[in-house]
Amino acid sequence: MARYTGASCRSCRRENLKLFLKGERCYSDKCSFERRAYAPGQHGQNRFRKVSDYALQLREKQKVKHMYGMFEKQFRRYFYLADKAKGVTGLNLLSMLERRLDNVIYRLGFAGSRDQARQFVRHNHFQVNGKKVNIPSYQVKPGDVITLKEKSRKNTFVVENLEGVARRGVPSWLELDKGNFQGTVKAMPNRDEITMPINEQLIVELYSK
Repeated sequence: MARYTGASCRSCRRENLKLFLKGERCYSDKCSFERRAYAPGQHGQNRFRKVSDYALQLREKQKVKHMYGMFEKQFRRYFYLADKAKGVTGLNLLSMLERRLDNVIYRLGFAGSRDQARQFVRHNHFQVNGKKVNIPSYQVKPGDVITLKEKSRKNTFVVENLEGVARRGVPSWLELDKGNFQGTVKAMPNRDEITMPINEQLIVELYSK
């Protein structure tokens, strides 16, 4: 499975937005974006150049790709499926991204970042409806129950992440049962609860050219 192995903080600085890619570090004084809130590179502090419509659309697409941790081929496939599905393409796209298993584990609070959630999934720490699932892109649906395996419940990272759930919150379309180390998908994702500033229409415009 291909994944980005470069510096995560460069992505935040490039998009001029904190993407919360490094878990707890993003909430601390060590956050690189807080210390250097300008684009990386020799000319990173030059924010006054004219930006075209295409550049705005491209940066929006790149921002969402970085946020959910995927490369162009995979992201383009999501857009193709969203465009073929019934409903509004942009909302379909965001719904599919939110329903990825690694994202759901992150949103439930078991992982401090989507990268960490992806690693948990690949290492077989979670089950969906009692069955092993080690595919990060697995699409959950309403009624699915995601459970942390018994032998993984003393994992230091998981315990620390669950302690910070109150600060980050759990979206209403998911339900967390901390005592039993499980979460339930109650409904389809609600657009209003995707709190990151995403303009999905720009992505639709970019791919529709």
